[in-house]
Amino acid sequence: MAAMNALKDNEVVLYERVTLSDGESVAAIVTLNRPESLNCFNEEVTSLLCKIFAELAKESRLDESSPLVCVILTGKGKAFCAGADLSNPPNPITQSTDLFYAVKRNPIHYMDQIMVPIIGAVHGYCITGGFELALACDILIGSSSTKFKDTHCKFNLAPCWGLSQKLQRLIGAGRAKWISLAAVTIPAEKALHWGLLTEIVRDKSVLERSIEMAETIANNSTTMVRRYKRVIVEGGKMDLHHGLQRERELGLAHYIEVVQDGNTFEAAKGFIKDDNRARSRL
Repeated sequence: MAAMNALKDNEVVLYERVTLSDGESVAAIVTLNRPESLNCFNEEVTSLLCKIFAELAKESRLDESSPLVCVILTGKGKAFCAGADLSNPPNPITQSTDLFYAVKRNPIHYMDQIMVPIIGAVHGYCITGGFELALACDILIGSSSTKFKDTHCKFNLAPCWGLSQKLQRLIGAGRAKWISLAAVTIPAEKALHWGLLTEIVRDKSVLERSIEMAETIANNSTTMVRRYKRVIVEGGKMDLHHGLQRERELGLAHYIEVVQDGNTFEAAKGFIKDDNRARSRL
């Protein structure tokens, strides 16, 4: 990952690793850095995103001992991402195919392989291709300025990064059709009410809140966070019967491992017996 830390402030995508308060866990922050263009992406942006996300996917997939606990995607300036830069857009034919040579140029392909949670820190405009980048995240945090819009139909463009399928699964087909077919703007409050946003931040930046959420995630078993995300993602692509079956398969593999290890159950027993531990308030 050392090469990725070498990205300079004048890059169109910024990358940094932030050490969390436990002194060990790390959150990776990926920032779209074209504020003068509302972070619209071009070939250079998608190429750098592919490079960064491919490395993060490799780290999270192959090394469960990695300190990486979370990835945060955000944008610099007044917007998260206003979609493709129409003066130099990524090749839509390349972005629409599953052929191996083309998939390597698709940032969503690599985001889907990242095993740790991806938090989208979404402020300002989140439009079309930017909307699709947001939907590739696991958790979306917004501010009062956040606005979602899908302009594919307005400009005779076809979605190819998943918007037509992911949005309806998240908020329901009727609402998804209204957003996409009418090309209407969805403000933050409505996005929260419909379940598109997890929460709206009012007293701090979306990035600050995302780092706080990474801290909370880091308090848990990093191994189980990765495995739990996996079963949610894989099961979400199946019907309920097969999703439950997949949960049992992954659960069985996990318990065979931890029963032999012995440490997991001892740690749980100690937690239950600790009368001085912090307790959540419901």
